[in-house]
Amino acid sequence: MNLGSGLDTRRFPGWLVILGALTAIGPLSIDMYLPAFATLERDLAAPAGSAELTLAGFFIGMACGQLVWGPLSDRFGRKPPLYAGLALFTLASLGCALADDIAALTAWRVLQALGGSAGMVIARAVVRDRCTARESARAFSTLILVMGLAPILAPIIGGWLVTTLGWRAIFYLLLAFALACMLAIRLGLKESHDIRHETALNLRRIGRDYAGLFASRAFLGYTLSGGLAMAGMFAYIAGSPFVLIQLGGIAPQHFGWAFGLNALGFIAASQLNARSLKNIAPTRMLRRALWLPALAGLTLLGLTLSGQASLPLTLLCMFVYVGSLGFIAPNSSASALATHGQRAGTASALMGALQFGLATLTGVGISHLHDGSARPLALLLALCGVGAWLLHRWLVHPHDRHLR
Repeated sequence: MNLGSGLDTRRFPGWLVILGALTAIGPLSIDMYLPAFATLERDLAAPAGSAELTLAGFFIGMACGQLVWGPLSDRFGRKPPLYAGLALFTLASLGCALADDIAALTAWRVLQALGGSAGMVIARAVVRDRCTARESARAFSTLILVMGLAPILAPIIGGWLVTTLGWRAIFYLLLAFALACMLAIRLGLKESHDIRHETALNLRRIGRDYAGLFASRAFLGYTLSGGLAMAGMFAYIAGSPFVLIQLGGIAPQHFGWAFGLNALGFIAASQLNARSLKNIAPTRMLRRALWLPALAGLTLLGLTLSGQASLPLTLLCMFVYVGSLGFIAPNSSASALATHGQRAGTASALMGALQFGLATLTGVGISHLHDGSARPLALLLALCGVGAWLLHRWLVHPHDRHLR
């Protein structure tokens, strides 16, 4: 399938909308319950900061789950593992809704992430099945537009649910969303991976496949630079409620609007990226964009340490950092997967696992560095932004070649 012509005539082909919904499972599961942190800690008699650990547990589940679903989707096709993962997500969402202490909620969140990770890893593999490298970058940009409604609407919906129906309603809604995704897959998503020549699952062969990916300097360079930049966004997700609500004075019911503004920047950048890819290679776009999170993170850190970080300046730095990811995420993903077509599931799995592993570190970092100030968030954004730029310079540049 030639996606380039397909996207020109049909901006949102049905299969890509379904993939967008599957990819949105992660952001919905993360962002929707951010406004409920204080409420659920109080309701479950949990210590302050423990809600952030449930988020870290979700990241761990996302990282580990992708390593399983990727090889399974290479062996059995894309759709059967999707059904299995969504079924697990549905069951775990019910468990989250019925949890009676923070430990149980954390455990169910890990299982929820294990199931939901199938949608994220297999969606990327389906894009790689159907598209060339440049087309993949455009498709990932379109996915961001489709899934980008999640971080805009999720905190707003979550805040409304918390105040009207209670935080448990959030997980019932996630359960219903997963069931809707299963129905959409059944009706509107064709199998994209030919398994007729696939051999039986073998742990040794899977290990060799993963080892081969680790040996690829380009794969690691694109994956880690993109992943570390994205990890900064997860630090922002975990740390922004405290910084903006507790320190910045934004009312909890208005937090979703500030959060959504940054998501709009993310979406707008991704669409500008899709248009630019008609003339500029994904590798070049990535190299140019990696300057932005580094500069935004360093600026926010400097302002915070000097005591000059007003709310408008803090929001501006966050907007630049998050918005730049609209260029970085699709191009790093497409570049990393470009030469791994037949093992797209495994490559997508390792890419996702490494990225969520980095996100887990930033989530734990926000919790353990918490000191009642904005310094931990500013420090992690600076480290992630600068680190992403350095990793790209070390592992990829100047050896990258423009993708065709």
